Formats: sequence, structure tokens, C-alpha cells
Amino acid sequence: MDFKVIFSSMFLVGLVLFQGNADPVEDKRALLDFLSNFPHSRSLNWNESSSVCNNWTGVTCSEDQSRIIAVRLPGVGFDGTIPPNTISRLSALQILSLRSNAITGNFPSDFADLKNLSCLYLQFNNFSGPLPTDFSVWKNLTIINLSNNRFNGSIPQSLSNLTQLTGLNFANNSLSGEIPDLNLPKLQVLNLSNNNLSGSVPKSLQRFPRSVFSGNNISFESFPPKPPPVHPPSSEANQKPRNSGKLGEAALLGIIVAGGVLGVVAFAFVILVCFLRIKREDQLSDKLQKGEMSPEKVISRSQDANNRLVFFEGCSYAFDLEDLLRASAEVLGKGTFGTAYKAILEDATTVVVKRVKDVSVGKRDFEQQMEVVGSIRHDNVVELKAYYYSKDEKLMVYDYYSQGSVSALLHGKRGEERTPLDWETRLRIAIGAARGIARIHSENGGKLVHGNIKSANIFLNSQQYGCVSDVGLATIMRSLAPPISRAAGYRAPKFSFLYCF
Repeated sequence: MDFKVIFSSMFLVGLVLFQGNADPVEDKRALLDFLSNFPHSRSLNWNESSSVCNNWTGVTCSEDQSRIIAVRLPGVGFDGTIPPNTISRLSALQILSLRSNAITGNFPSDFADLKNLSCLYLQFNNFSGPLPTDFSVWKNLTIINLSNNRFNGSIPQSLSNLTQLTGLNFANNSLSGEIPDLNLPKLQVLNLSNNNLSGSVPKSLQRFPRSVFSGNNISFESFPPKPPPVHPPSSEANQKPRNSGKLGEAALLGIIVAGGVLGVVAFAFVILVCFLRIKREDQLSDKLQKGEMSPEKVISRSQDANNRLVFFEGCSYAFDLEDLLRASAEVLGKGTFGTAYKAILEDATTVVVKRVKDVSVGKRDFEQQMEVVGSIRHDNVVELKAYYYSKDEKLMVYDYYSQGSVSALLHGKRGEERTPLDWETRLRIAIGAARGIARIHSENGGKLVHGNIKSANIFLNSQQYGCVSDVGLATIMRSLAPPISRAAGYRAPKFSFLYCF
């Protein structure tokens, strides 16, 4: 009898542990149905055999892995209407991001089943029709972004029931009618610009700047008037001039001082213009470094169908340019071809973003070169995952190597914290780098060369072998100093790859 009790107890404990580590079966089936019935241009690593909580791109589960709580699939290339009764079956879902796709149709009515939803990102799609009339079904919503779609109709009064709402963005739609009086004390970010709204701004929203209502037929008469400028009383008004016929010494001195001030102001203006031009060129660098760039301000103006992140086949990442600008980042280093950043995305994905400078070729040649580089698959070549091209910015996205470059290992840390490289590891680094260089030189009919091999461009993979980075950049740069500029031709032996370590 005791043996049966012990066996039953062990069986029940094992069953509980097994269920705790198993995938959320119903949620997994809902996502598979969603994917199989929704055309998309980028492949995702979703299948029956893999673990949804540990392997699926863009999916986050609860701590006990019993439910799916977040789905982030921006820029996957979804095209058409969202299949009904798929996403809505994820009743524990808290975060849904389907932004930057080509989704059409009305706002899905079955999203009302997502009672636990707290963040909804559907911007940069082609949704149309009216907004949901009853937003109160999502009492936990904190952020709603439906901007850059084709929604029409009026703004529902039911939004005022979302007491936890901190961000609301309906910009760049076709909404009409008057703005309802939304008494949302926690609301910090609001954007209703570029719609067809009319009337006046309700008192509860007058704490926001006028720019969030621009592009509408809105009256600002109800706004509190700006206080008039306060001028200090003039002591000269009550004084009589001593010499009315000619300029006095004070007047002459005033003219001289005024002329000098105008000269200084003109000089400062010229300096300011030059500074702003330089600052504009480095804007992405600064913002990416600080992680403070506002996607609503930047992406809404610059992102279009021709200027998006281009991912290569087989890439499992699910993010877009907005995610990169939102990410917290730190500078890894500045080199010949640009600045590299470590970017940590909102789903904890870590990538390296290379901001390329001084590109001499046009968009077509740049894209062709990126396609050549992105097609290289080798264990000793750092794989290019994606790239971005616009007139002002050229970005390249790579995997992040946590051990850093050979240069950092050799010269970075000092003292007791420094991990010395033994001869076996150094040999692996050299062998891996040699294999990577040989693979690069065999690409494109032997016409592709690296041109900038150095320890800062060699990284260690998980097997401690060297991997070559910054492939294919030498040929698209302008005015490179020797010996880089001679990368495609003869190079003296002292500048060859043999001496780069």
C-alpha cells in the first residue's frame, strides 16, 4: 500500500513538472493557424516541432511558460486582412505589435477577446474603416498606436474609460468630427495630427502642445492665451534730452555698442548654421547612442516603402527601423568605415548596428554590394543580417559577439580582470580568420576583397575561432586613405594580411 502511495505521488509530481515545462498547446496552435492563413514575405521559424517559448521569433511567454503574453512581428511583410479567430485566441496576450506591414481591412472585431491587452502597435499599415466603438473592453491598455493607417469616422468617447492609458497616437489617418473630452490623467503622449478633425480642443487636452493637433480644422481659441511679453519700464521716457540738435556721447556710444552686438550676432548665426549642419549629419549617431530618438517624430516623416530594413533570407530577427531607434544602445567602437553600436531591443534581442559613413555609390550599387555580402554563409565570416539605405543614413545589422573583437581581448582590459589569450586560442583565431578571408576571396568570381583586415575586425565565435567582419565596405567608400584605397589592386607586402595582427 505504501508503495502505491509513493508511486502515485511521484507520478503526480512528474506530471505537474512536465506540464510546467510544456508548450502552451492551444496558444501555439492559434499562432500556427494565424501564420498559415496570412500571406507574408519573410519566413519565420515557427513549426510544430520547435518550442514556441524558447525558439519562436517574436514570441514571449509567461514565466511558467503556460501562456503566450507578447507577439512582436513588425516588418514581416504581412499582406491582407488578419485571419479571424487566430490572434484573438491568445486570451493572455498583453503586447501585440504588427506594425510596419501591409495589413488591410477593418480593425479586427475579435480583438475584443484580448481582455488583458496592455500595448497595441498597429501603425504603418493599411487598416481602414471606423475605430472600435467600445475601447472599454481593454481596461489594461496603456499604449495605443494606430497611426499612419486609413481609419475614418470619429474618435470614440469610450477612450475616456482607459484610466491606465499613457500613450495615444492616431496621427495620419482620416478621422473626422470633434475631439471628445478625454479625461485621462495618466496620458503623457498624444498625437492626433493630420486627420480631418474639427471643432475645438477640449479642456482636458489643452495641456498638450498645439503641434499634436496640427493638420486638422481645429480652433485654438479655447486655448489659454499666451501671456504678453513684459518690457522693463524705460527710465529715459521721463527724461528730457540735453542736446536735441546733435548726438550726445551716450547716443554715439550706444550706436557703437549696437553695431558691435549686431556683428557678434551675425558671426554667432553663421557658427550656429554650421553646427546644425554637422549635428544633423550625426543625429542618428547621437540618438542611437543615447537611446532617446522618438520613433513618432522620425519614422513618420522618413520611413516609406523604399526606405526600410532589408532582411536576408533565413534571418530570424523580427524588428524594424523603429525598433532600432527605440533600442538602448552603446558605442562599441569607431573605425575606418563608420561607428558600431550594440543595440538591445525591447524583446531583449541584441544586435550590432554599423552606421556607415562616406559612401560614394548610389542606392542601386549599395544594394547590389549588400546582396553579395549578405549571401555569404560561413562559420568564420560575420553574417550580415540586414541593411538600411536612405539619402542620409546607411546602416548594417550583424549578430552580436559577446566576447568582442581580438583587439579588445588583446588591448582592452588591464589588470587582474584581463583574460590572457593562450597560444591555442590565438592559433584558432588565426585559422578562423584565414578561412574567413579565403571564403571572402572566393565570392563573386574572386572579385570581392576585404581591404581592411585588422584585429578590431576579427571576432570570436562560440568555438573560439576567428570570424571576419566589415566585409565588402572598402569598395563603396569615398576618398579612403592608403593603403585602404588600394584594396582592389596591388598592395605592398608590409600592408598585406600577414602583418595585420
